[in-house]
Amino acid sequence: MPNGRPTHDTIARVFSRLKPEQFQKCFLSWIQSISCFNPGEVIAIDGKTLRHSYDRGGEQKAIHMVSAWATTHRLVLGKVKVDKNSTEITAIPALLKVLELNGSIVTIDTMGCQRSIVKSIVEQGGDYVIT
Repeated sequence: MPNGRPTHDTIARVFSRLKPEQFQKCFLSWIQSISCFNPGEVIAIDGKTLRHSYDRGGEQKAIHMVSAWATTHRLVLGKVKVDKNSTEITAIPALLKVLELNGSIVTIDTMGCQRSIVKSIVEQGGDYVIT
């Protein structure tokens, strides 16, 4: 860059102005353009709590995210934050909506064992394995 590399503050300002939903759309579009998914690609859906994302003195509970992982490509396809008063059951459908599941096999643990989630996967042309 002509003036050197940007400072930490400049990078923070840029990222603070990004709209998460729009960034996710752009990211998924980019991932789809560089990836060649084959039929039978396994996409693992799982939720995790982010360590140290809570505030002991305040009202901030730990942040819980649900992510989609392309196992063959070892690539995160998308993430959705779970609402603070909800569970993975409400976040998984939102994540599935933004994914291209045609010909894929989606794996989800017990938390995703819901008829509506399975229906969404099948409607998008995917198969599923739910434990």
